Amino acid sequence: MCQTLSVSFCLCGLNQCVSANRASVFQFTVSKEMDCCQVGGQSFLVTVGKLSLLLQFRNPTGYCLSQQHNLLQDYPRISTYQRAILANETDFRDKVVLDVCCLSSILSFFAVQAGAARVYAVESSPLAKFTQILVQSNSLSEQIRVLEGEVEEVSLPEMVDVIVSEPMGYMLLSDRLMERFLQARKWLKPNGLMFPSCGDIHLAPFSDEQLYFEHYARASFWQQRSFYGVNLSSLHSAAVDEFFKQPIVDTFDVQILMARSVKHCINFKEVKEEDLHRIEIPFVFTLLQSGLVHGLAFWFDVAYIGSKSTVWLSTAPTEPLTRWYQVRCLLQTPLFAKQGQTLSGTVLLVYNNRQSYDIHITANVDQSGFRSGNVLDLKNPYFSKHNHYAC
Repeated sequence: MCQTLSVSFCLCGLNQCVSANRASVFQFTVSKEMDCCQVGGQSFLVTVGKLSLLLQFRNPTGYCLSQQHNLLQDYPRISTYQRAILANETDFRDKVVLDVCCLSSILSFFAVQAGAARVYAVESSPLAKFTQILVQSNSLSEQIRVLEGEVEEVSLPEMVDVIVSEPMGYMLLSDRLMERFLQARKWLKPNGLMFPSCGDIHLAPFSDEQLYFEHYARASFWQQRSFYGVNLSSLHSAAVDEFFKQPIVDTFDVQILMARSVKHCINFKEVKEEDLHRIEIPFVFTLLQSGLVHGLAFWFDVAYIGSKSTVWLSTAPTEPLTRWYQVRCLLQTPLFAKQGQTLSGTVLLVYNNRQSYDIHITANVDQSGFRSGNVLDLKNPYFSKHNHYAC
């Protein structure tokens, strides 16, 4: 039996892929006589005439329940959201709520617990079918309406009083979920509320010689001069550069911090979406101890500002650990500085086409003139082995 398929594909031997976009870019007939083999878990290599095609298929399940299991067990995250919503019950009672990128729709349930009249739960991933099951099994189909699709595509029958979401990624902005949160404001009534309402990105210099050399040692494989008779050492420098472009997602003892943090504030109700495309954060740190500055540590806080109470969720290293951990960005060359000297420079976050940001760091010790920096890819972080929230 034969079947005609319309596919998007990558040409083998080329470094460029044709992007998938619902349009047919190539058609061919599949038959049992065709040369075909599976490559990995989601790809197939097919020979059509003189062409070799690598067909890549997305995971049809999208988000997995095991991942949601882990996320829902993040007590600081879940309990803070519930406390913020229930502490401002008057802002939700008899109101219309929009839950953006709702995933398991736990925030929709909290809104109903606070007395919301209706909640529109928007989810674009295949998890939406599980969300619908949860709503129905909890007998809340009248109060919670699940809408499958992107927030910029769905149409709501009415304006809403409150928007709730969890748009935060690593360093607050990773994966650029914040943009969808901001796009949802078109459905918000004047003087409506956004939960979260604002966020602060914190950064501080740190000293961690062990981390620096552990990261450097990751490239030691490329120092081999006789790997099955092949000298790999010419690629060692490139490997070091590649590893140092990875932000490190982990947690740490606050004693490694060499100065008080500075912060960059974002008001989610007022900020323009294009303002998030390029974020410049200047800094001047007065060092509290002498030593080597190996990089900058990042974390964030978000506030839920209601009419009765303001509740904060913090991912600081002094607070209980959350799924966001903290993020550390190494300098290519550590900087020596003495207590009382100042470390100044800039962090520039520039959005890219990988749904994330490039991180440009420049830093110098003002008194000595020593300078260093780095450019990192927030889309490609290095996760330490204790990161148990991954699916």
